[in-house]
Amino acid sequence: MEDGRLSRVPAPALFVASGLTQYVGAAIAVGLFSVLAAPTVAWLRLVVAALVLVAWRRPWRLRWTRRDLAVVAAFGSVLAAMNVAFYVAIDHLPLGTAVAIEFLGPIGVAAVAGRGWRERVGIVLAAAGVALLAGVTVSGGGGADVVVGLVAILLSAVCWAGYILLGRRVAIGGSGVTSLSLAMAAGAVVFAPFLAADAGPVLSDGGLALAVLGVGVLSSAVPYAIDQVVLRRVGPAAFAVLLALLPATAALVGALVLRQWPHPLDVVGLLAVSGAIALTSGRPAPAVAAAPVP
Repeated sequence: MEDGRLSRVPAPALFVASGLTQYVGAAIAVGLFSVLAAPTVAWLRLVVAALVLVAWRRPWRLRWTRRDLAVVAAFGSVLAAMNVAFYVAIDHLPLGTAVAIEFLGPIGVAAVAGRGWRERVGIVLAAAGVALLAGVTVSGGGGADVVVGLVAILLSAVCWAGYILLGRRVAIGGSGVTSLSLAMAAGAVVFAPFLAADAGPVLSDGGLALAVLGVGVLSSAVPYAIDQVVLRRVGPAAFAVLLALLPATAALVGALVLRQWPHPLDVVGLLAVSGAIALTSGRPAPAVAAAPVP
C-alpha cells in the first residue's frame, strides 16, 4: 500500500494530511445537515467508504468462519453507531469540542488497561479538559440542543471504546483493512432499515450526491488508508504526539471552514485533552494506537 511516492513523505505530514481530510470531510457533512438529517449523512458516508474499500480489498477472496463474520459484524455495527452519534453531535456542537470530548473513549480504554502514572494523570487531564469544554459550551447557550450534542458525543466516545476493543480482536486475525471493509459494509446494512429511506434526495440531486461522495472518501477511505502507512513507520511515542494534534486540527478546521471560533477556555480544554492523549497513547498499546478516528 505504501508506494514510492508516499514513502518519501514524512510520517508527520501524512498524519496531518489524514486529520485534515477527516475533518474537512466532517465540515462538508455539517453543510449537508440542512438538506439531509445528520444520521442519514453518517450512514451515506459509511456506504460510500464501504463501497470504496470493498472494491479495493475484495474481501470475498478470503475464507471467513462464522465466528469471524460475527466479530466483524459486531465491529461494523459499533463503527456505524459511533459515526452516527458523532454526526448527530457535530450538528449540535462545535467540531473541535466534539472531537476532543470523543477522545474520552480511547483515553478511558488506556486508563483501564494501564497501571502507570501516565494513565492516571491522563484521565484526570482528560476529565478536566472535557469539563471545561462542556461547561463553556453549555454556558454559551443552546439549552436542550447542546444537551443532545453532549449526550451524542458521549455515546460516540463509548462506541469508540467498543470499536477499539473489537478492532483489536479483528486485527489479531491479520486481515486488517480487508476486515475493516467488510465491517463497514455490515454496519451499513445493519443501519439501512432505519436510515436508508431518508437518503432519497441523493438519488435525484447530482451535486448532493457528489458532496456525499466527498464526505465518504475524505472522512473514511483516504484517512484510513493513510493511517495504515503511518502506523508502519512510527513508534508508539511518536504516534501519541501526532494523535494529540487531532483535537487542535479539528478546532482549526471548524474555525476556518465553519467559523466556529473557540473560546479561550476551549483552548485550555483542548490542550488538556491533547496532553491526556499524548500521555495515555505513549506506550505500546496497539488496541488504542491503531484505532482510526471517526
